[in-house]
Amino acid sequence: MKTKLKGRYVIGFDGSDHVILENSEIVFEKDTILYVGKNYANEVDEVIDVGKAILSPGFIDLNALGDIDHDILHFEASSNRQKNLLWSEDYVQHGHHELMTEEDEAFKSLYAYSQLILHGITTAMPITSVFYKNWAETYEELEEAAKHAASLGLRIYLGPSYQSGIRVVQQDGTIKLHWDEKAGEAGLERAVKFIETFDGSYDGLVRGMLAPERIESQTADVLVKTKYYSEKLNVPIKLHAAQGSFEFNTIVKEHGVTPIRYLYNLGFLGPKTGIPHAHFVSGYSEANYKIDNDISLLKETNTTVIHCPLIIGRHGSTLESYAKYKSEGINIALGTDTFPPDMFQNIRTGSMLSRIVEKEVKGSTFADFFRSVTIDAANFLNRSDLGRISVGAKADIIAIDLDGFHMGVLDDPIRTMFVSGSGRDVKLSIINGKIVMKNQEISNVNLEDLKLKGQKYFNKMKKGYLERDFEQHTKKELFPQSFHFVDSI
Repeated sequence: MKTKLKGRYVIGFDGSDHVILENSEIVFEKDTILYVGKNYANEVDEVIDVGKAILSPGFIDLNALGDIDHDILHFEASSNRQKNLLWSEDYVQHGHHELMTEEDEAFKSLYAYSQLILHGITTAMPITSVFYKNWAETYEELEEAAKHAASLGLRIYLGPSYQSGIRVVQQDGTIKLHWDEKAGEAGLERAVKFIETFDGSYDGLVRGMLAPERIESQTADVLVKTKYYSEKLNVPIKLHAAQGSFEFNTIVKEHGVTPIRYLYNLGFLGPKTGIPHAHFVSGYSEANYKIDNDISLLKETNTTVIHCPLIIGRHGSTLESYAKYKSEGINIALGTDTFPPDMFQNIRTGSMLSRIVEKEVKGSTFADFFRSVTIDAANFLNRSDLGRISVGAKADIIAIDLDGFHMGVLDDPIRTMFVSGSGRDVKLSIINGKIVMKNQEISNVNLEDLKLKGQKYFNKMKKGYLERDFEQHTKKELFPQSFHFVDSI
């Protein structure tokens, strides 16, 4: 079956970069694009005219939110309240436990992946929180996640997370690492088993990845073994590193080098390694460490930085800068990491923060960021068939509506959609040649039901913070409202 897509603009690919075709067409058969241009001469089985819209390659989100977001409870917490949101040492010593049921954990990925699709994400590499878990992700919840991704038609890279340690707060308020090295080793084994079982499953939509948690919660042995299995199984790694002062100072104290240099010395960096967020590096304004040149190590090893501008911006940080990293030859992909999983908002925020640092537009344009969320992300995945609209590429295509009054006047289509648009303007999503979303509706998914269940999940997750707080604050103390609730004034 051949399908023709028609639209005001097509963001095509000429073999080296994106190009814009006006009033043009895309023809695909099964999962593959056959034609990009005007006036396709042969017969097709179906024509879909999206009208005044942009036909774009789908977004690739390499740090996609895979659960119900907890950061809404964190990013406006005061600096003296942040540690109350971590695990207390007492909580760990007296038997931490699974807060959520297996049914809860199975549900969360359906909720999250539906959100991704509605926002125009066609390929995702998810991240979920361990704040409310017994330790890390289980094999069973990732098994359900794979099923949900396949049922929704989402292209996904999956693997259960694992860690050998976790940050805890002692009674005097000091943060330290609590270790369980056997749990980390068992988690890696679980991840390898998952990859061996699921990599390439569901018509190739589900692929494997290795997802060790934060660098400071890993032993050197587990990191080395992770790298070994990445090469053996030919799967990417995603490891959060160089993202904050506690981590940075812990690694410097324990190993005498920066987190990036530490990974370099272990042989961990490389083309299959992606690092969210990689902004807390040597020379960073808050690092007070200027001995090494971490950016040169990332470049030398062809390691990808997964930039998540919205969430780090909410927490008062940024890359210094996106434009500098790119000019130094670093491959940068993007991740949403938080709610909403909206690439439009992330690209606006990332471009703005980079321009603030550089005092210059060059290297920080919307076009630069658009490449990061398409071509550059696909390059990290070693997928020349993703992130572009060209003959032979996968039919992963989204349509962004330009017809809404809120879009304002139409100028350059890339600038117009990123200045004024949001994920809610994505009106069509095609993944692997199948329509998975149309007019902000996903077939066979009851979004109202998901909304109600999602709120129940969040309320349960929020309640769990109270038992983990080392000072045992009340709900009102731990989670103060923006304004007081009153009955009348």
